[in-house]
Amino acid sequence: MVSFQELLTILLVGLIAGWLGGVLTKGKRSGWIGNLIVGVVGAVIGTAVFRLIGITAVNLLGRILCALLGSLLFLWLLKQIRR
Repeated sequence: MVSFQELLTILLVGLIAGWLGGVLTKGKRSGWIGNLIVGVVGAVIGTAVFRLIGITAVNLLGRILCALLGSLLFLWLLKQIRR
């Protein structure tokens, strides 16, 4: 079971990572809900990729970086699918 604090951290990290991913890719603005979705999906992807190579994010900055890299990968995949 996820505690309220963990859930809040996941949502905050997802929102930050989604927003940063949108800024870095200069994509269209998708609003805070779109950023949240991209960030949370990116966090899942980033965590999976980092675990495959043996890296674990232990603090908030590490989690944001992991989610950001996952978000960038997710946005790149979406762009490839839309082509």
